[in-house]
Amino acid sequence: MKFIKLTFIVSVMFLSYNSCKDSGNPNKEQALSKSSMTNEAFFKLSLAQWSLHKAIIDDRTLDPMDFAEKAKELGFEGIEYVSQLYSYHIEKMGMQAVLDTLKNKSERSGMENLLIMIDGEGDLASPDETVRDEAVEKHKKWVDAAEFLGCHSIRVNLFGTRNNEEWVKASTDGLIKLSAYAATRNVNVLVENHGYLSSNADLLKKVMMEVEMANCGTLPDFGNFCLAREGGERWGAKCVKEYDKYIGVKKLMQWAKAVSAKSYDFDDAGNETTIDYKKMLQIVKDADYAGYIGVEYEGSRLSEEEGIIATRDLLISASKQLN
Repeated sequence: MKFIKLTFIVSVMFLSYNSCKDSGNPNKEQALSKSSMTNEAFFKLSLAQWSLHKAIIDDRTLDPMDFAEKAKELGFEGIEYVSQLYSYHIEKMGMQAVLDTLKNKSERSGMENLLIMIDGEGDLASPDETVRDEAVEKHKKWVDAAEFLGCHSIRVNLFGTRNNEEWVKASTDGLIKLSAYAATRNVNVLVENHGYLSSNADLLKKVMMEVEMANCGTLPDFGNFCLAREGGERWGAKCVKEYDKYIGVKKLMQWAKAVSAKSYDFDDAGNETTIDYKKMLQIVKDADYAGYIGVEYEGSRLSEEEGIIATRDLLISASKQLN
């Protein structure tokens, strides 16, 4: 079992002292008040940047360049970047300037850079090898970015075809090519169950067994097991076919190098309304996982910060009930 480092506990005590002077921000006080409880869990807590995408994209109340400071304010130790949230800044400043800023801010905040979630860089599972190879090339700059920031991994998507056999073959090829490059940078390539056939744990397990590379693994997400949506939509529409989320996480934990705690809403007792967190955490613990678990709130009833705090606190409370 891993415990939170003493240095983090000291830093949280310092932050808690400062937060008392900011009576105008009750969320900030609430966020910091319980963060020291994480020293009782078998995992560390990280914040997935997508939890704040509304503040960044829609409301524009948070500059993505300030992500490290925000995560620290909310009581986290590690951060998980989302590539698409930096498109504007990269276009305006250039990739290296963005990376320099993010690295400096994460170091000043004492945050550990963990991974970058990559979107919009081509389809690594396309049945067309030319398209796959182009996607591999486009992903390489993010492998380099992860190395520069000190991240252990990038997260990729495998969409591709709806044909099972073709998908497994194409996904295996794309991952092998990208992982070979990432290995030269000491970076892992992780696949998340993230829609279409990637949410079929049996097929993704088969891909992992075919790839069989030490730096290629999975990022099991507590949600995201929808196999089909109304109208054939990838996102947004009602899910009409779903893979069993508990079986799915259990099967993918063998290759897990990160874990995502998805959440949507909570009842009056603080429990997630669609996911049994105690059951999920027991599965993760039984797999001897002791790394970071990333909070990824995607609900709409609570504000993003409220949802992040609720998810974080549920992870902590549920971990105390495990065998």
